[in-house]
Amino acid sequence: MIIRDLAEARETRRFVKSEGWDSTRLLLKGDDCGFSFHITTLYAGGENHFHYKNHFESVYVISGEGTIEDKETGEIHELFPGKMYVLDKHDRHIVRPRTEMQVACVFNPPLNGREVHDETGAYSLEAEAV
Repeated sequence: MIIRDLAEARETRRFVKSEGWDSTRLLLKGDDCGFSFHITTLYAGGENHFHYKNHFESVYVISGEGTIEDKETGEIHELFPGKMYVLDKHDRHIVRPRTEMQVACVFNPPLNGREVHDETGAYSLEAEAV
């Protein structure tokens, strides 16, 4: 059994901050569960271009509001508490938070811990571990 506290994890190397967001990685590849689990904050007014070509991601909105745009189709979907989305086709997308958004994210394969997005909006498969 693994037990972790969000506030405590935010004071360790499990807390990663980058342009437009920060993320507390509560469960990682080294935990050997087959997926990683993160609580991420997307800052208000940002435009986050992501493309997880190496990972599948599921996101559940805990708080805040914004939109997600599918870059392939141009479709825009509203995001608000209780809404979720899954990037099941390595979808290129843009997340635009109108307010600060807190989301819960699951990645498969799991992240190592210190990943930030590269110039394509992706995470590397082998980044520095926590």
